[in-house]
Amino acid sequence: MSPSKGGAPLLKITGMIKEFPGLRALDDVSLDVHSGEIVAVVGHNGSGKSTLVKILAGVYTKDAGEVEFPASAPEEETELHIIHQDLGLAMQLNAIENLGIPKYKKFGESFAPFNTRHEREKALELIGRFGEVFPLNVPVGTLAPAQRSIIGIARALDGWKHPRNILILDEPTEALAANEVAVLFDAVKQLAAEGAGIIFISHRLDEVLELADRIVVLRDGKKVADADREHVDHERLVEFVTGVKTGEAETGRTDRTHGDVVLEIENLSGADVEDIDLTLRAGEVVGVAGVLGSGREALPALVFGSIDAHADKFLLNGKRYTKRNPRASIRRGMGFVPGDRGKFGSVRPMNARENVTLPELKSLTNAAGAVSVGRERQHVMGLVATYDVKPPRTEQTFSQFSGGNQQKIVFAKWLRNRPKVLLLEEPTQGVDIGAKQALYGAIDAAAEAGSGVIVCSSEAKELVRLCDRVLVLRNGRVAAELSGEDLTETRVVLEGYGLGSGADK
Repeated sequence: MSPSKGGAPLLKITGMIKEFPGLRALDDVSLDVHSGEIVAVVGHNGSGKSTLVKILAGVYTKDAGEVEFPASAPEEETELHIIHQDLGLAMQLNAIENLGIPKYKKFGESFAPFNTRHEREKALELIGRFGEVFPLNVPVGTLAPAQRSIIGIARALDGWKHPRNILILDEPTEALAANEVAVLFDAVKQLAAEGAGIIFISHRLDEVLELADRIVVLRDGKKVADADREHVDHERLVEFVTGVKTGEAETGRTDRTHGDVVLEIENLSGADVEDIDLTLRAGEVVGVAGVLGSGREALPALVFGSIDAHADKFLLNGKRYTKRNPRASIRRGMGFVPGDRGKFGSVRPMNARENVTLPELKSLTNAAGAVSVGRERQHVMGLVATYDVKPPRTEQTFSQFSGGNQQKIVFAKWLRNRPKVLLLEEPTQGVDIGAKQALYGAIDAAAEAGSGVIVCSSEAKELVRLCDRVLVLRNGRVAAELSGEDLTETRVVLEGYGLGSGADK
């Protein structure tokens, strides 16, 4: 449904810009939603979808642009109702309490116990529209994920003063079974028919094509498409999301020579992954892809030992490694660049010199066992030059460097020791194009020097550029392994969405 076919405008976003250090997450994005219209907003990880929702929710403030609600009258002022991916439920409370049913108490009942007959009936009414009712008096943390999703959805739809509101659904079907997705879609369509405007955010392209009247595609913070559903087929939507036309895909690398196996894992489980098998050779770069929540984000920390995990077999440099922890992993030749360099990858009050040498100081100590600051400074000055850190000041506090130069310092910290295994989580997140190319060069050089490298990234283009092969995770398991001609941006995205069918061939 195009704007001309829709009802009255409910939401109008014009020229929205949001910047983070080293990254423009939203770049002049405009979007409108009309009464009775279901607008899908899609894009690969890091495209700007979540940033857009957080600005509308008030979590972030925009740097530029306008957000308007052109209601026809004050009593019809448009309200935003948002269902976030994490639902925002209090897991220790039951369904009735999470639904906010106590607000329906009459005057004089405010101090009465919860779970009265009236409150249970109201909860049954709200949840009943989504099918089978489940236990309401148990902590929601004990319920199935699909049941928790239904509570979040019911709560968001409750209490509308008039039908002309905006409902934003952020990945609402992630934990729902097929029959529950159908019930949700029926409810969403009914709300639209009553006059609501719907923003549906999903990485499931088949659901987008089924539900949406109009599809807006974000890529690298920019709006690259805004089209009626009838003008977008599956192939075209994939091209919009990836930015790669059919037949033009760059394929994975085949020019590296690999050595002996440096890491061998069988049935790794923990956090968000289950039964992962992984083999890595010296000089090999293996990518790990997958949508948010697939397990991609947890894998490097599980391997490094900063998150507890179980594995039936875990060999590092051919030796069994059972009791894993960061200190032991460093000692055995691992390095780990985490996704959040400020929180987990550095000590921000320390200077560049101190951060770079932190994992290994023994080689810089004097005969008395104390660190020789002169030797340390000389050593780090060479690394600062090698990785083109700007400004080249070893004594400058880490937090005073730009994002890209902070990341170069974190890279230098691990690469100085020539790790046998280098684990990278979002290695170029929040850096400019110049720093990104420099970091790519550092990864190539590390592999050439014999390190086995694992790159966990949300950027399909980055994985194709860097990797010999890519494991695609879905629901915590390896769903596909891509290499050679099969390793293209389109295939990485499709496999992550569960739509792998060689569509780019």
